[in-house]
Formats: sequence, structure tokens, C-alpha cells
Amino acid sequence: MKCSSVICVLAVVAMVQTFMVVPGESLKLSCGQVNSLMSGCIPFLTGSTTTPSDVCCSGARNLEGLTQSVSDKRAACECLKTAANSMPNLKDQAAASLPTQCGIVMNIPISRNINCNSISRAQGNGN
Repeated sequence: MKCSSVICVLAVVAMVQTFMVVPGESLKLSCGQVNSLMSGCIPFLTGSTTTPSDVCCSGARNLEGLTQSVSDKRAACECLKTAANSMPNLKDQAAASLPTQCGIVMNIPISRNINCNSISRAQGNGN
């Protein structure tokens, strides 16, 4: 099982590298891509672990880097909101603390109740 996790991580890294864009360009990420990037965070978000894994933090960092425009952040937010609503054991405090725990600034909240349209230019780096 560990081997397949490593393969998945490598596949995600390869996928992320294919999505390199010019700053300011909008990138249309699918929910499948967003969920794949954040899948390593599930143990932390559901309370199975007390700290996020390196894979989780790497995925969160990559997601933040790939969502530079407000529209991209809002789209990713909707994906994360849908995923959060499908996890009855999601720990809201863990979700809120994820960016701090990973040492990143992530302007895409993970919440069941977020209004993703509230993500503004200030949060979305200007686009």
C-alpha cells in the first residue's frame, strides 16, 4: 500500500509540473485535480493524525501556487467545499489550522460553510 502511495505522489508531482503557467494566466483546475493535490491531508483533516504530512503540505502549497486568479481560487474553494461536505468526520479546527501547520499562506479556505464568492482580489493575488 505504501508503494502505491509513493507512486500517487510522484504522479501528482508530474501532473503539477505540466500545469506551469505564466503568472496572471487563469488555470482551470478540475475538482479531481484539486482533490488529488489535497488527498494527502485527509488523515489530518479527519483527526487521524495530529499534524499534516509532508505530502499534505506539498499538495496545499502546490494548490495555492496553481490558483493565482480570484476565479481559480473560487473554483478550487468550491471543490474543497464539496469535498468537505462529503466528509462527516472533518475536523473544522484542523481545516482552519492547515495553512499555519504547513507554514504557508493559503487563501483557499477548507470549510463546509464558506461562501466561495467571498474570496476577493486581496485574497486572490489581484486577478
